Amino acid sequence: MKKRFWLGTTLVLAVALSQPLAAGSASGSASGSASGSNDKSPGDPTSWQRDLLAWRAQRATKLQGPEGWLSLIALGWLKEGDNSFGSAGDCRVQIAGKGPAHIAIVRLENGALRLLPPAEGFPKDLLVDGQPAKQQTLLADDADQPSKLTIGTLTIIVIHRDDQFALRVKDLQAPTRVAFHGLRWYTPNATYRVHARWIPYNPPKMLDIPTVLGTTTHLPAPGVAEFTLDGQVLRLEPVLEDPKSTELFFIMRDTTSKTTTYGAGRFLYSEFPDHGVSQPGELWLDFNRLINPPCAFTAYATCPLPPPQNRLSAPIPAGEQRYHD
Repeated sequence: MKKRFWLGTTLVLAVALSQPLAAGSASGSASGSASGSNDKSPGDPTSWQRDLLAWRAQRATKLQGPEGWLSLIALGWLKEGDNSFGSAGDCRVQIAGKGPAHIAIVRLENGALRLLPPAEGFPKDLLVDGQPAKQQTLLADDADQPSKLTIGTLTIIVIHRDDQFALRVKDLQAPTRVAFHGLRWYTPNATYRVHARWIPYNPPKMLDIPTVLGTTTHLPAPGVAEFTLDGQVLRLEPVLEDPKSTELFFIMRDTTSKTTTYGAGRFLYSEFPDHGVSQPGELWLDFNRLINPPCAFTAYATCPLPPPQNRLSAPIPAGEQRYHD
C-alpha cells in the first residue's frame, strides 16, 4: 500500500487543494510511482506497452525487496502499558523462531511510545536507526522520520492505524519472500485505458472505508471519476491517502474478483485530473495497472476494503491477477 494510508484527513485535504491545477508527471514510471504515465493519451501503443511492462517488472522487484510486503512475518497489536517482544512464548508480540527470546519492551502511554530494555538488557546487536539501542522515544510510521529497529535479519517498526499501535516485523529470510514466484497479469489491453470525466465535490466529502481489521476509517473523497466501458457508464470515488501525494487512490472491486482476481478487491493510482481535484476536468484511468493489495500476499497487512459505491457490477479483466489460486 502506498506510504502512510491512515493520516489526518484535514491535512490531506489542505495539501491536496493547494496543488497546482495541472499535476505534473514527476511521479512517472522511472520513479516507481503506481500511476506512472497513465495520465497521458494512448499515443504510440508500442511505447505504452513497453512502459507498462517495465512498470510491472518494477512492481515485482519492489514486492520482493528487503522491506517489501513479502518480507512480513509478524504483526502484534500493543496494549496500554508494557509490551514485550521476542521469540519467547511469554512475549506480548511473539516473533516465532527468530531472534532472541526477549528483544525489548515498548511502553505505550497515552499515545506516546518508549523503548525499554528487557530484564536481561538489550541484545548487543539491536539497533535503533542504526545506533545501539537505549531507552528512548519511538516514532510510529505516520511520523516524518519513523523509528526503525533492526536485529539480525529482522526489521521492526511501529505502525499507527486509527487509534491503535502495532509492531510490524519484516525478515530478509521470510518464507513468502524466498518463495516468491512472480506475479500474474492480464495481457495489456488498451481498451481498459479509459478517458474519464472528473466531477469535483465542493466541498469534498468523507468516505467510510472498511478495513480487514473490522474497523472503519474516514478519508476525504475530493470528487468522482466517470467513464464509459463496454457501453456502460461507471463511476469510482477515489480518496486521498497522503498529505504530499499528487495521486488519487482508488480502492475498488469488479466482478472478476469472483474468478481471476483477488477476492477482496484491487487498488489503482492515478495522477490528479488536468485541472486539479477542486475543478471539473479529465483524467486517464489505466486499469492495466490495477494491483493487488498487500493482503493478497501476507496475513500481516492492514488493508482498506472497497466502499460499496466502488464495487462495480461489471468485469474489468485487466491488471494484476490472483497471486494464490
